[in-house]
Amino acid sequence: MKELINRPQYIEQLIQNKDVDLVKIVTGIRRCGKSSILDLYHQYLSENGVDESHIIHMNLESLRFRDITDHIKFYDYVAEQIQPGGKTYLIFDELQNVPSWEKAIESFRLDYDVDIYITGSNAYLLSTEFSTLLSGRYVEIKVLPLSFKEFLTFYDFDTSVTMEEKFQKYLQFGGMPILREYKFNEARVDQALEGIYSTVVLKDILQRNSQADNTTLQKIMRFMCSNIGSITSPNNIGVILSNEGDIREGKSKGIAGKTVNKYISMLCSAYIFSSVGRYDVKGKQLLKTLEKNYIIDLGFRNMLLGFRGADRGHIIENIVYLELIRRDWRVYIGKVGETEVDFVAEKPGDKLYIQVTESIQSPETRDRELRPLQMIRDNYEKIILSMDRDFITSYEGIKSINLIDWLLSE
Repeated sequence: MKELINRPQYIEQLIQNKDVDLVKIVTGIRRCGKSSILDLYHQYLSENGVDESHIIHMNLESLRFRDITDHIKFYDYVAEQIQPGGKTYLIFDELQNVPSWEKAIESFRLDYDVDIYITGSNAYLLSTEFSTLLSGRYVEIKVLPLSFKEFLTFYDFDTSVTMEEKFQKYLQFGGMPILREYKFNEARVDQALEGIYSTVVLKDILQRNSQADNTTLQKIMRFMCSNIGSITSPNNIGVILSNEGDIREGKSKGIAGKTVNKYISMLCSAYIFSSVGRYDVKGKQLLKTLEKNYIIDLGFRNMLLGFRGADRGHIIENIVYLELIRRDWRVYIGKVGETEVDFVAEKPGDKLYIQVTESIQSPETRDRELRPLQMIRDNYEKIILSMDRDFITSYEGIKSINLIDWLLSE
């Protein structure tokens, strides 16, 4: 049996939702660790007094369940296993293999004292479809690839390796858990990432979108990888790609913005990219134009484009975005007059403003990064994150924090 490394953040979310009458759906890009998290949760239940007879854990990709060919057979099989007296925990992996699975799930909820947890291939279990399938009676737990903090627990480093060197490995290889088995062998890592990426493109995007063109999708993907953290619009992307001369819609027209927008939606639905809208801090309203796109794991970007240290500013901005999402912040790009704040992060009753930069050692950079934060007049926390280690930790109340320290702070 494979070694399970704890991911307490997600186990804690499952525990907080335990015995709540909602179906728990664990989502995320392929191979980000969803099945392992359900295995860990099964372990938690066993260690906390739930008898194994009250845990039904099925991976529907196993040939053991090859006779379960529809939701009726699925329902009958599981119903026979449910023991009387007390709650039964139903854990289903790769549930998309059962046609009309949602009908059986809804029936289990109605007929038995059960608590249900499911995951499945994103080709069939995309978040936009949950509300139709389960009429809102679910909670979605979004699993991301490893955070830097998790990355340090997954890998064994020699004691001579500095924290900065470990962080450099994280920037280069990303956080897909499966890569641990390759011990930073670049060629093998790229092979593994290529396999995951190709499966996502083929099964989660092209199979679901019969009108989608693979060449156009790959071009847009590469463009977005090259421009993470840059403000873009679908129209601008369409113009740039059309001017490159190798993407056309029809005989002469360039690629249209609405077509680009469709492809970006496909990439977001397959959990490869995340789009972030802009927020006018002074007007306190969301803006409908322009947005930034961040990739869900930098390993894919580096596999497609090669690892380029020149883009470090945008790369670390991408990492900060993912960390804010992990910490349950709702994230926007901030507009303050004519300037911009990298991130406005919100929780009920709380707000956080963040600027991200490689360094603020030069006076020009420091002034440029501080100015948007100084223009915001409310009393919420304002932070500059950089790779600097400096004795100055505050500029007129704006905190200056080393990025690695911040990533390890929670």
